[in-house]
Amino acid sequence: MEKPEEISSSKMFEGYNKRYKHFSPTLGCSMNFHIYFPPTSSSQKVPVLYWLSGLTCTDENFIAKSGAQHVASSKGVALIVPDTSPRGLNVEGEADSWDFGLGAGFYLNATQEKWKNWRMYDYIVKELPKLLRENFEQLDTSRASIFGHSMGGHGALTIYLKNLDKYKSVSAFAPICNPINCPWGQKAFSNYLGSNKSDWEEYDATCLVAKYKKVSATILIDQGEEDKFLKDGQLLPNKFEEACRIANVPLLLRMQPGYDHSYFFIATFIDDHILHHAQALDL
Repeated sequence: MEKPEEISSSKMFEGYNKRYKHFSPTLGCSMNFHIYFPPTSSSQKVPVLYWLSGLTCTDENFIAKSGAQHVASSKGVALIVPDTSPRGLNVEGEADSWDFGLGAGFYLNATQEKWKNWRMYDYIVKELPKLLRENFEQLDTSRASIFGHSMGGHGALTIYLKNLDKYKSVSAFAPICNPINCPWGQKAFSNYLGSNKSDWEEYDATCLVAKYKKVSATILIDQGEEDKFLKDGQLLPNKFEEACRIANVPLLLRMQPGYDHSYFFIATFIDDHILHHAQALDL
């Protein structure tokens, strides 16, 4: 695996935002990702917290808009921020709509031939941690947690539930909780995974909770009550809440009055999420 190339660096709260590019064998294209290194990473190994972004985002949105670096710096946790889909493959139709294809990888492994490079699940769970382990000795990838927003919240929840041995905790902002029952999910899953709905359930947090009940850390979700996508039936947190109740999985779902789906909402509550993960990571 080739060494990632550093393409930018900016100091922030005594640590550094650094952007890298590398060729991904999993996706078959060049990919960018960000790491925020807290100041303690210069003298000791630090745990990692993966952020998965939402539809239309790249690796840059969270780094620029969330303000997560402040508490990440003080707690000594590295933020790992990948892109949301393969880029530059020029697959026919990849840019036809904002909620499918480019910027919309849905953190799954596509099974349909046309979209065979869309393997963001393997990229996040397997390739990226290996790349970090082999190239950044200051990162302790064995101590990891994961969180995300919207499509990325869906990714964080499903990846966590399927890999409880790999992540200490999970949280999400306005996640797509039950994609098999919402328009975004149905569009993506039918194209990426085909028509067999049992295959879809493998990437649906509401379905997975019943399977993977050995969740010890409380799942934290913040959801804005004025989120237009909540009102449109895209997110369905109530379905996930009910599934967690039945499976006896600990969930803290906080409905936040007046907040929407934006990074203004994320920036407001990001400190709580970093602290949630810091506790699970024994910081």
